[in-house]
Amino acid sequence: MRSVTYSMSMSLDGYIVGPDGEFDWTTPDEELFRFWIDDIRKVDVHLLGRRLYETMLFWETADQDPSLDDSMREWTSLWKPLPKVVFSTTLSEVQGTARLASGSLEEEIARLRAEPGEGEIAIGGATLAAEAAALGLIDEYRAMVCPVLVGGGTSFFPQHERRVDLELVETRTFSSKVVYLRYRVAR
Repeated sequence: MRSVTYSMSMSLDGYIVGPDGEFDWTTPDEELFRFWIDDIRKVDVHLLGRRLYETMLFWETADQDPSLDDSMREWTSLWKPLPKVVFSTTLSEVQGTARLASGSLEEEIARLRAEPGEGEIAIGGATLAAEAAALGLIDEYRAMVCPVLVGGGTSFFPQHERRVDLELVETRTFSSKVVYLRYRVAR
């Protein structure tokens, strides 16, 4: 069965965006960006909420920018053809290889898990991840912990009233002092 993973950058105090909506402190350096490139290679389909989908639209046409460096071109070549499922109640259409979800999050994940393939089902966006976590659908949490305290904003971790035991699978510290934490849900 394919794993459902939730990966995002967060502040040390646990937020993916600060109280002002800013997330400029998550901008990766070359080493970290290379890690994200290698990580996306393991993904068969990416599930996104509307806000993250709209943020990532940049990459749908980024390859047309002649000033793009080689790493950004490589990311674009991987991201652009990747199948994406967008969960939104306000969008009526999406671009590129994205499609709007036709069922609930639970139904979409069940359908994707039943399809052939070995790559991961990645979830992006705190709201969508919170819903998946509440349903017990996340198999791994992957956090890029940035060395900053932002004091509030949108939390990386879903706020639900149930305990989830985790097993540490991997850690890595980057030269930028960002720390990668990969935890598997103990079942």
